[in-house]
Amino acid sequence: MTPHSRMEYLFFARTDCGRVRKNNEDAVATAPEIGLALLADGMGGYNAGEVASNMAISITEHAMARWFAHAGTTPTTSDVRKALQESVQEANLAVLNTALQQPQCAGMGTTLVAAVFVQDRLVLGHMGDSRCYRLRDGQLQQITRDHSWLQEQMDAGLMTPEEAAQSGNGNLVTRALGVEESTPMEINEFQVLPQDLFLLCSDGLTDMMDDHELLMLANTPVSLEEKANLLIDTANTFGGRDNISVVLVQAQAENRKRGFISRLLHKSSPRV
Repeated sequence: MTPHSRMEYLFFARTDCGRVRKNNEDAVATAPEIGLALLADGMGGYNAGEVASNMAISITEHAMARWFAHAGTTPTTSDVRKALQESVQEANLAVLNTALQQPQCAGMGTTLVAAVFVQDRLVLGHMGDSRCYRLRDGQLQQITRDHSWLQEQMDAGLMTPEEAAQSGNGNLVTRALGVEESTPMEINEFQVLPQDLFLLCSDGLTDMMDDHELLMLANTPVSLEEKANLLIDTANTFGGRDNISVVLVQAQAENRKRGFISRLLHKSSPRV
């Protein structure tokens, strides 16, 4: 694949309350027309986490849509990175201001994973402990790094992954949207190959199964909808202690014939 290779993407998103929680503080969204996938896991007082996650998703999605509407047909990934940071900062200030102005929302915040697919590149931003995995050639790799107390302990060599899995401090995040005026979102860029599968998920999924179980489910040869249902149903079978959210994005090389016909129809369409 060359840097200018064209790629098609299939999207599917689902969120579930789980078996224990009474309300769902996760939120998900996809906007295939701009190659965008979003997932957030809210936190805060009664229903405030739900407010934070939905605000983060809605504002980021609309801000990115506005940007793409004026960005032209071939935006660079560096431009996309800047637009994503600005869009997320807009959402960050909106969540923070709501938390400060409405007592019932005091202290709320949310994790966020934002994936933007541009041709054969992925611009991936995240904060908190919601994750993105990539399945390539039968191998599953986590391509985000948790912003959490546990991850910091492991990075410092003070705790092993096995000890972290047994810790009772798994929900302590060190970075979140809506907590401070300026949000240092971590943004990275990845090359995308045909047949790559990307899994965005909240910790309600990953806390219920280990990496081997996640790999087996992600490798199952079924549709994206069936795969998302399988992942969530399995997490619920294992206890469903938290809200469970999954966004799946499947990459595939553009169908040359269909791509040519689409461009031909677009070129011949009357202007209004």
